[in-house]
Amino acid sequence: MSSLSLKRVRELLQAAPKTRTLVVGDVMLDQFIWGRVTRISPEAPVPVVEFERESFMPGGAANVARNLTSLGGQAELFGAVGKDANAGHLSKLLEAQQVGCCGLLAVPAYFTATKTRIVAHQQQVVRVDRETRGELDARATAALLRRIDALLPQVDAVSVGDYGKGVVTQALIDALKERCRTQGKWLSLDPKPVHKLDLRGLSLITPNRKEAFELAGLSDSTRNPDPFADAQLMKVADKLLAELAPALLLITLGELGLLLCQRGAKPFHIPTVAQEVFDVSGAGDTVIATFTLAIAAGASPIEAAIFSNHAAGVVVGKVGTATVSPDELLASFGGHR
Repeated sequence: MSSLSLKRVRELLQAAPKTRTLVVGDVMLDQFIWGRVTRISPEAPVPVVEFERESFMPGGAANVARNLTSLGGQAELFGAVGKDANAGHLSKLLEAQQVGCCGLLAVPAYFTATKTRIVAHQQQVVRVDRETRGELDARATAALLRRIDALLPQVDAVSVGDYGKGVVTQALIDALKERCRTQGKWLSLDPKPVHKLDLRGLSLITPNRKEAFELAGLSDSTRNPDPFADAQLMKVADKLLAELAPALLLITLGELGLLLCQRGAKPFHIPTVAQEVFDVSGAGDTVIATFTLAIAAGASPIEAAIFSNHAAGVVVGKVGTATVSPDELLASFGGHR
């Protein structure tokens, strides 16, 4: 099957509330300070941003979780936060979006990862990151796994978001692989290649093009608008399938859409359906969340890829880390509730 009918999209959305996914990884709080620039500072050659408003959104793995619940799925979030005000702020945002927070582990001397973006006239002026660098220690990882173990038998899938902040360690990945394999659970992962981990044997890996080349250890010197005519991209896909042996490899290609690859089958290319692109931040979160949700709801891999491609096409038309609603997704397929 190479298409997804409106009737089938409705069926998957109707099945979504029965799905339950554990989201594990680096959780963040995205803060946006909005303003306007009318002058340059007399103190230094920098713009003066006149404050107008601020907003907050869950980011990182927390954004994956809210993408699941925005389409009606159930999501439980597991990660590390600090014992600080931003942890409470993040929890309130997640609870308002029906994301379970029992897996948020408060770690002493740890900052809740917070990205503060100052935006003027729809353009980002600067970003300030507050975070704790370094891997989560063995004791905290063990505590996180105990919380995961309590819920794992009751879920359909696990989705891991690695943003290189330290929660996703080799010990955590190995434990999740062993548990998911033993219990027959789907295990998706959005990789961070700069963070060297053994990613063999997962259900799904969702790198973007740059990440795919980094994972394969190859340079990306040429590009072809036709993915099948892009010899380097095809070589990367073949190498990742052979070396990492995922059940599925989904490479996101920005304006060129998605490339779904699996061993023994020809890659399947899904062109983008985005009408306008305002902001690609968080699009990868939407892809892994909606693909995992569709699989849990009974979709085939190709159906799930088309489903997630439409979802990503919606969110890139919004500013900031965003989600897609059932109505917006149906509209992208030419339908409505």
